[in-house]
Amino acid sequence: MWGRDETRNMVSNEKNLPATFAPGDFVGNTDEIDLESAENVKWVAKLGSQTYGNPTVAGGKVFVGSNNDFPRSPRFEGDRCVVYCFDEADGKFNWQLNIPKLGTGQVSDWDYVGLCCSPSVEGDRVYIVTNRCEVMCLDLNGLANGNDGPFQDEAQYMAGPGAEPIPLEAQDADIIWVLDMIDACGVAPHNVTTSSVLIAGDQLWVTSANGQDVDHKEIPKPDAPSLILVDKKTGALLGEEASGLSSRMLHSNWSSPAFLRTKDTALGIFGGPDGFCYAFNTTPKADDSGRKILQEAWRFDCNPAEYRMQDGKAVPYSNRKGPSEVIATPITYDGKVYAVIGQDPENGEGAGHMTCLSAEGKELWSFGKINRSMSTCAAGDGLIYAADLSGFVYCLDANTGEQYWVHDTMGHIWSSPLLADGRVYIGNEDGFMSVIPAGKKYEKNKVLEIDMLSPIFSSVVAANGALFVSTHTHLFAIAKSGE
Repeated sequence: MWGRDETRNMVSNEKNLPATFAPGDFVGNTDEIDLESAENVKWVAKLGSQTYGNPTVAGGKVFVGSNNDFPRSPRFEGDRCVVYCFDEADGKFNWQLNIPKLGTGQVSDWDYVGLCCSPSVEGDRVYIVTNRCEVMCLDLNGLANGNDGPFQDEAQYMAGPGAEPIPLEAQDADIIWVLDMIDACGVAPHNVTTSSVLIAGDQLWVTSANGQDVDHKEIPKPDAPSLILVDKKTGALLGEEASGLSSRMLHSNWSSPAFLRTKDTALGIFGGPDGFCYAFNTTPKADDSGRKILQEAWRFDCNPAEYRMQDGKAVPYSNRKGPSEVIATPITYDGKVYAVIGQDPENGEGAGHMTCLSAEGKELWSFGKINRSMSTCAAGDGLIYAADLSGFVYCLDANTGEQYWVHDTMGHIWSSPLLADGRVYIGNEDGFMSVIPAGKKYEKNKVLEIDMLSPIFSSVVAANGALFVSTHTHLFAIAKSGE
């Protein structure tokens, strides 16, 4: 899943990864890649025209969300969202879940952005959140091995409400169960539903994407939860946050949950839409109405006081030096929590902040030189790597917050750094992949900038000796030649 495991720490133990690579050239005026002109590219698969979520590698397969601008079946036309499943070895297309739009426009299902979540996989089950504000469980193998689970109406689901059911094929997804957060939790999603489901034991921790109205003036569902707990086997709602996050949110709710485990602690960690980092206990308790509520263990405001108030007046959210929510996924590392603040990139660049918290929610250190960020951090060997929307990558001491170096990628960064095999891999909006040697010492002449031909909004994933890179339009499997 996003960040590999429940810590969400963007670190891989993979070795012998390629230090350099080249994606190859386009064939004429087509979208086809000429692999003869590529370097260290194992295979490449065509995606849609916009791809945001990380690829996920598990069970010999690669899963990634995109849009339907490269339709693989004439049954599906126009603006739709897709989960693709490819074979890890050769990139062969296995199956797809092709999802109709919610039909509410940009207020809750933005045009052509595709499926923005990163799938989470355990055993033969794939967990996603859809553009329709649903938590969904899929069969790893699709319909090729039969239609399993209690959900049996894939034909109607993929056609859309009120449409004629489509004929199913072996290359379609097999839906096991669905939980509609709009119906079950009263959620009003804003712009797009995006979260990577956190698997922790038999529980799924899921972000709801509840948010503001289309004019950004009101919160239609201030009492709806920002975070819910779901039974991974049945899809039953186990609990929901009732700490008032939605009533205090600054814009919307897009951070993915993380998990903190220590000798004495087991807590769900959540980056709040109000700019606070929260910790919740794992066992919900029923309130007087019987509603099962996630119990808050602690909360910490990741915004410095001056971001919220200056000269006795509240600083507007739109101000460059105003408060931000936590969009990036917090990570846990060495018994600590690391969180950064940021905003929707449509709001532009502005002041950010990074905070290191103890397992009890106490500030250990903070770093104020970072700008607004949507990027999940990567921590290893006592160092932490962070990136901001302005295009800078930072290396800090994970215990003290001391800055060792900063690298400018010269382009906006939406993706997160991956720490793997002694390098930091990160892409930017201009389509360049930076490969930076990890460690305290910064040597600019050893940084590689690789043109990947298309904007990179998702993050690099390493698995089984290969790197998997999603650009806006293609998925690359990159490994040393001969592998």
